[in-house]
Parts: sequence; structure tokens; C-alpha cells
Amino acid sequence: MPTASKVLDRVLVLEMVRVTEAAAIAASTLTGRGDEKAADAAAVEAMRAALNELDIDGTVVIGEGERDEAPMLFIGEKVGSGQGPAIDIALDPLEGTTICAKSGPNSLAVLAIAEKGGLLNAPDVYMDKLAVGPGLPAGVIDLDRTPTENVAAIAAAKGVQPKDIIACVLDRPRHEALIAELRGIGCGVVLIGDGDVAGVIATSDPDTTIDVYMGSGGAPEGVLACAALRCVGGQFKGRLLFRNDDERGRARKWGIEDLDRQYDLKDLAKGDCIFAATGVTDGSLLEGVRRVGGKMTTESVVMRASSGTVRWVKGEHRLDL
Repeated sequence: MPTASKVLDRVLVLEMVRVTEAAAIAASTLTGRGDEKAADAAAVEAMRAALNELDIDGTVVIGEGERDEAPMLFIGEKVGSGQGPAIDIALDPLEGTTICAKSGPNSLAVLAIAEKGGLLNAPDVYMDKLAVGPGLPAGVIDLDRTPTENVAAIAAAKGVQPKDIIACVLDRPRHEALIAELRGIGCGVVLIGDGDVAGVIATSDPDTTIDVYMGSGGAPEGVLACAALRCVGGQFKGRLLFRNDDERGRARKWGIEDLDRQYDLKDLAKGDCIFAATGVTDGSLLEGVRRVGGKMTTESVVMRASSGTVRWVKGEHRLDL
């Protein structure tokens, strides 16, 4: 367990919840409206405003994109009053924009913070991901093995057969061969439409019955998921995937030289860190925003690596204030 940071004051734990609550509430006004860009923009604006109310010297290291692509919460943007502790911030104001637009499950407002240099400046490219929850021997998963070999290793560590293992995979055409291989060895496959941060975190919760997360998704979301696993336990392997020279150049711009490196959990999120998420729509991790009479309710989770503490926070927000 990492040593408690002198920078990440415990007061910041609940402050992070207030930030994700603001983004989730803003996005929820557009749930099911079919406009993912509008929902994302509402979440971004609300999260930025909430961050700027805090006495922190914050730098966005994973955000909505580079400055010329994102008018707010871009990579390198400074947030907060500038008077408090210097922290790095990884965020996704609306994880699962399409989910929110279609009112599907597992849309979240998510962020993680760490001391400066604690979070990898992951370029906005794909990452091959492999994750399991706590309680398994170190090195049980490896991206240099086949999916079949990884499932066999997880099954052996759990004392079960490969057919008893449940894998979570993003439902994408690029994963057709992976899904076929998993089903070919009798492995159960839970397909999700979006929201791979929640998919990775699900491996740490026995109630989900998910044993492993496999497949490729956004690299920034990989860092966010690792911040959560640092708090609750688990293992993660990641490798950046590049489709062209432009993406390779983008990685080098952020200081990544070994383009074939297999990243471990602590390579992506090291030291003490805090992870917070608020549900926008109902999901396996959190309930979504609800409007009941003259108030809204939210459900959030906030975790801290140094203490291993996980807090579930129910919020009520009056609409007439």
C-alpha cells in the first residue's frame, strides 16, 4: 500500500465527489436525447467549473484531447485557484457518451488525481488492456500470452476450469476474433457497448461475476481504470496500439519513447491517488442520476490508494436552489 501523500489532503477526497456529481447532473439532463456531443459538452463545462472552485494548482494530464481539439479540459489546461497543492488530473466528464445519449447502462462521470508525475500522460490512442481483480498471484496475466493462455492461468489460480471464467469485452467488430476464441474454450463473455473504465473496475467486485477484462479501448481510460485498481487491488497490463505515424508522433510528443512497452498497473498510476466516479445512468457500479419531486439524487464512489478506503456517497440535490 502506498504511503499517504502530503499533497493529497483527505479533504480532497470529498471535493472530488462534488466535481463528478456536478458533471453527472449536467449530463443527465440530456440522457436519452440522442445528442452525445451536447451531453459531453454539458458534463465538461460543469466539471471544469467545479474544479475551478477548488484551492488546487491542478494540471489536466488526461482530458478531452489536445488544446486545438478541445476548448475546455484539454491536456495541459490549468484548473483550480492555483493557490493549493500541485496535482495532476485525469478525467472523463462523461465516460460513455453514446450510452448516455441512448440511455444505456454504465455511463459515468470520472476523474482521478495524483501528485505531479503520478499519472501517465497517455496519448489519445488505443490501448490493448488486460485486467483482473485482487487476490490472484502476481504475474497471472500477460499481454504476450494468448487469450486462451491468460484464461487458463486465471482459472488455475482460482482453482476452477476455463469454462467457469467470465470475461468482459467491448462489443466492437475489432474484437470478433477475441470473442470467438473465448467462447471456443467455453469462457463466458459479457459484452458491453461502451464504458471500459466500469468494465475494468468490475473485475474487482465479486458481485459482477466478471473475472477478467480483455480487449482494446482508449488509452486515457486505461489510466483512469488503473487509478481505481490502485485503490481496490488488482492487476493491469496495457500496451499502446498505433494505427499510423501520426499516432506514434503523438505518443513521442508526450515523452513516450518505447512504443512497444507493456505497462503495469503502477506504470500508469503510481504513488498515492484518489479516484472518484458518479453514475449518470444506472450500471453495475453505480445508480444513475434520478429526479424525484423537487430534488435529484446521485450515487458516487470515491477511493484512495494509500488508505485502501472505498466510500459510497449518496447525494440529494434540491432543484430550487
